Amino acid sequence: MIDIHSHILPSIDDGAKHMEESVAMARAAVAEGIHTIIATPHHKNGRYDNTKEIILPLVEQLNNRLQQEDIPLTVLPGQESRIYGEIIEDYDEGIVLPLNKTTRYVFVEFPSNSVPRYAKQLLFDMQVNDLKPIIVHPERNKTIMEDPTILYELVKNGALTQITAASVTGHFGKKIKKFTHELIEWNLTHFIASDAHNTTTRGFRMKEANQVIQETFGHGMLYYFTENAQYMINDDTVIGDEPMKPKKKKILGLF
Repeated sequence: MIDIHSHILPSIDDGAKHMEESVAMARAAVAEGIHTIIATPHHKNGRYDNTKEIILPLVEQLNNRLQQEDIPLTVLPGQESRIYGEIIEDYDEGIVLPLNKTTRYVFVEFPSNSVPRYAKQLLFDMQVNDLKPIIVHPERNKTIMEDPTILYELVKNGALTQITAASVTGHFGKKIKKFTHELIEWNLTHFIASDAHNTTTRGFRMKEANQVIQETFGHGMLYYFTENAQYMINDDTVIGDEPMKPKKKKILGLF
């Protein structure tokens, strides 16, 4: 199994606090059936600035430690960038790090309560510049939950999205679980990942989420998510099914 979103690097953001916790997370990942994981520390979110040159040496250090510990997990470099206007320029300058370093896939995070007005144009501009934006955990965005047609328009225009395993399983609550399942039904998401921060409150839950997806949506959907993760790290093209347009929520919270 490939996990494309994690905070496993030590002492760099709100994920693993030190190398020993990174090693513990690696053991937990292997126990879930994960053999490859992308380390995606926060960047430009108001608290952390983790550039490419900061991330790459830490990934190498962690991989060396895992080899010493004989833990069968490969850590690939990545970054979770909060959306900002200079993201394309910073990619060109070697500050923004694409997933697996050499792909054209770039994580884009929205603020938890909003979608910036310039998001549509920026995501379009990224694609014009041969980048492939992946919107992370849209199911936990307040504005998108209230009006999922916003996400529909972005996906229709070529953006990809990644949902969180704990959202699929209900560990962020019933409302987010329901909305996450709706995003799958509407063909508005392309990847599932852990977004793991530790081994306790924000663990992996990938195995459990895969089971829920298979039971709820069938083996074909599970295979779709699994294949897409492999396509992405290989820098192959990920193409989703035609997205379905959801209805705006009414005042009473009903569709």
